[in-house]
Amino acid sequence: MSTSTEFQFTDYQPYDFANRRHIGPSPDEMTEMLKVVGYPSLDALIDATVPPSIRLKTPMVWGAPMTEREALDRLRETANKNQALVSLIGQGYYGTITPPVIQRNILENPAWYTAYTPYQPEISQGRLEALLNYQTMVCDLTGLDVANASLLDEATAAAEAMAMAERVSKSKAKSFFVDAACHPQTIAVIKTRAAPLGWNVVIGNPFTDLDPVDVFGAIFQYPGTYGHLNDFSGLIARLHQTGAIAVMAADPLALLLLKSPGEMGADIAIGSTQRFGVPVGYGGPHAAYMAVKDAHKRSMPGRLVGVSVDARGNRAYRLSLQTREQHIRREKATSNICTAQVLLAVMASMYAVFHGPKGLKAIAQQVHQKAVILASGLEKLGYTVEPETFFDTITVEVGHMQGLVMRAAVAEGVNLRKVGETKVGISVDERTRPATLEAVWRAFGGNFKVTEFAPGYRLPQDLLRRSDYLTHPIFHMNRAESEMTRYIRRLSDRDLALDRAMIPLGSCTMKLNATAEMLPITWPEFSDIHPFAPAEQALGYKEMIDDLSEKLCAVTGYDAISMQPNSGAQGEYAGLLTIRNYHLARGDTHRNVCLIPTSAHGTNPASAQMAGMVVVPVKAMDNGDIDMDDFRAKAQQHSANLSCCMITYPSTHGVFEETVREVCDITHQHGGQVYLDGANMNAMVGVSRPGDIGSDVSHLNLHKTFCIPHGGGGPGMGPIGVKAHLTPYLPGHPETDGKSGAVSAAPYGSASILPISWSYCLMMGGEGLTQATKVAILNANYIAARLKGAYDVLYKSKAGRVAHECIIDTRPLNDSAGISVDDIAKRLIDCGFHAPTMSWPVAGTLMIEPTESETKAEIDRFCSAMLAIREEVRDVEEGRADKLNNPLKNAPHTVEDLVGEWDRPYTREQACFPPGAFRVDKYWSPVNRVDNVFGDRNLICTCPPVEAYAEAAE
Repeated sequence: MSTSTEFQFTDYQPYDFANRRHIGPSPDEMTEMLKVVGYPSLDALIDATVPPSIRLKTPMVWGAPMTEREALDRLRETANKNQALVSLIGQGYYGTITPPVIQRNILENPAWYTAYTPYQPEISQGRLEALLNYQTMVCDLTGLDVANASLLDEATAAAEAMAMAERVSKSKAKSFFVDAACHPQTIAVIKTRAAPLGWNVVIGNPFTDLDPVDVFGAIFQYPGTYGHLNDFSGLIARLHQTGAIAVMAADPLALLLLKSPGEMGADIAIGSTQRFGVPVGYGGPHAAYMAVKDAHKRSMPGRLVGVSVDARGNRAYRLSLQTREQHIRREKATSNICTAQVLLAVMASMYAVFHGPKGLKAIAQQVHQKAVILASGLEKLGYTVEPETFFDTITVEVGHMQGLVMRAAVAEGVNLRKVGETKVGISVDERTRPATLEAVWRAFGGNFKVTEFAPGYRLPQDLLRRSDYLTHPIFHMNRAESEMTRYIRRLSDRDLALDRAMIPLGSCTMKLNATAEMLPITWPEFSDIHPFAPAEQALGYKEMIDDLSEKLCAVTGYDAISMQPNSGAQGEYAGLLTIRNYHLARGDTHRNVCLIPTSAHGTNPASAQMAGMVVVPVKAMDNGDIDMDDFRAKAQQHSANLSCCMITYPSTHGVFEETVREVCDITHQHGGQVYLDGANMNAMVGVSRPGDIGSDVSHLNLHKTFCIPHGGGGPGMGPIGVKAHLTPYLPGHPETDGKSGAVSAAPYGSASILPISWSYCLMMGGEGLTQATKVAILNANYIAARLKGAYDVLYKSKAGRVAHECIIDTRPLNDSAGISVDDIAKRLIDCGFHAPTMSWPVAGTLMIEPTESETKAEIDRFCSAMLAIREEVRDVEEGRADKLNNPLKNAPHTVEDLVGEWDRPYTREQACFPPGAFRVDKYWSPVNRVDNVFGDRNLICTCPPVEAYAEAAE
């Protein structure tokens, strides 16, 4: 047999699939870009950008990068170590069925999960409508007037409600009453939030232990954690007599059958919408809700979607009121909330749209009837079942047989809840099948069939719901899957997400969320594990969390990681509490001063305030760097009481400051700790480590640097890394270690999305992550170089370099042509781009961060758009275009602008097809520029009646 010599593999080189997946520019393109930037190699650029004093001396190595198949095989192997038993533990987490049309078209659809927070309303109309549906659903079910567009989880929502109650209460008391029937994790998080603020938490039976005179507010669980149903109307009336605020933590599925909190007089209602189609996922992510009386709407934390009009008078949605109040009010902010759970709120709202009021009520009735049948069988076996009336949860007295019963249930494939030393709790749900009920009876020693029992009701007559809900037409649409699919598609088509175009947002790191990384989150071995399931059933989660923690320690130079914080702002808060607890343990109870540069993220001072600290601002110099003279003076002035400083690195203005080690040294000399905000970690991974340069604690935005998608504004994960001396003071949790300090409802926060970050680390390897950082810095410097001459880059290092983002100054254009930063942002929509971060950290500027994921072609398209916009501004400056009637002032343009009369002094083509815009695949904004003033003056935060839509269009 002859061997052909015609084809030789003489030039064979291994192809780096991992890096090419996540890193946009090809090696040849990088060479071209480096020529524009002015450096011979990528390493030369990094040497000129990152100060040598903070450079990582040894490369990160943890094995060869895995291929997609290898990583998925590893994830599958790990997932198989979890045991997804049927969990009837309840305690705020329940089995639910995600309609496949929602799973495939929302949860698994990059048009939904790669979108950014809807701060630019014109390109966010789809998810804003979905969130308005969510708010309407919550208002209807709770019987209250205004709801926000989701919070992080039920426990943190309860803590937010407590803080809100203290703000709006007319009582001068400093105690907050907590119903002992609240879920244990809720009580734990409330206690954590209250401690640094000096509020006393009183826990007890509200009917015997609550004295309204002594409290500024109270929270009641409905139904109670052990199943009890109570009418709190009388207690709420007594609270109101003393000026106190009433909060109810209510299960939305139960509210389909039970009297609403609003009908009882509650001021605030909170809870979780997890059981509206969102898997338990070992604790999250899930969308929590908050609804309030109209009188309190301006004090409500979080995001609020409202209805306004656009420039043509058409209906348009936008975020209303205090949307980013922490960036405006800073340490005076009422909350540090930045990330919500938008993707999960969208899923919950679509669950309500899909089922409608009749379908939801039927689900609630079925759940209740299953609970009644279960209780009937247990009573037939001679057990005492409490309470007499219930919705879905019962508590069974078993005496010394508790362990035996629970082990027998596990043998049957079912998890039950340990209640005290002699009782077992059981919560049924939408997924509970007849076979499950029969398995529970067997665990208790019975051998019944479900068919032996007639369905019935055990709801208290005086608590039955008689009011209507979900009356808006959107909840009565034809629920054929074809129509549901088209509705979801129509909404997603209105939005501009990362699957369509680059989103060049500074400080937000909108990077690739690789499909291979997203796949495992819907595997049942990850998505169906209850957060309080026995540890031996979650060994796969433990392996993944341990390995990811080890890798994050290698990335950061810290000694330990807590995965509990489920947002970046939660990470800030948790890190500051860790520092606070460290000082308290050393007897330094007086150390409460936190130094924060004026350029810091607005969440920094808000988090410090929540942690009970006194915020002392530190000046920034004209070049954006921390004013070291002012820093030294403030540290010296507050030396005796210094708790910590909070810095962002690279700095908020996009530069590697060379004084960072000095900042850390000064803080330590005065007895303080250094908190380094990890929002810009995408410029540090593999190049520099916060733990090596003097920082004591950082949070990491896994939804930025480590590829968890933004999901339209959430989910997020903000784990914190700490040095060894702070490790004993990391957040505890009542369900795992029994320690105090819980900051989130679940021990590991939103654990079900951790496979995304873990698989990213596995597929990139240490070298790949380092290369990603270097290319992110290259892409930012390339944009700065391309835009040079047209725009001024506001801040640069001494070498003339930026880090992973650059701030361009558009203020001169406002002076010369009356063109504002808003005009430029809206004109970018016509070009098919989301705007960069506007007016932060400096008003009138744009902060651009391309990330390493963007290709040279997409970056060049963006630069072409920005350069063309500058020429349009020049037309105004030189009198060729009208100052008030030009493409920038009238942007964005819609399809409607292509038809009908046209009286503008520029062409329709110029309006709708500027440089950068695609001709065939152009993104069309569904609305013209939104009127923000109208929206705030005419606040509408639920779905308006159809007639109102017609009126707005007239």
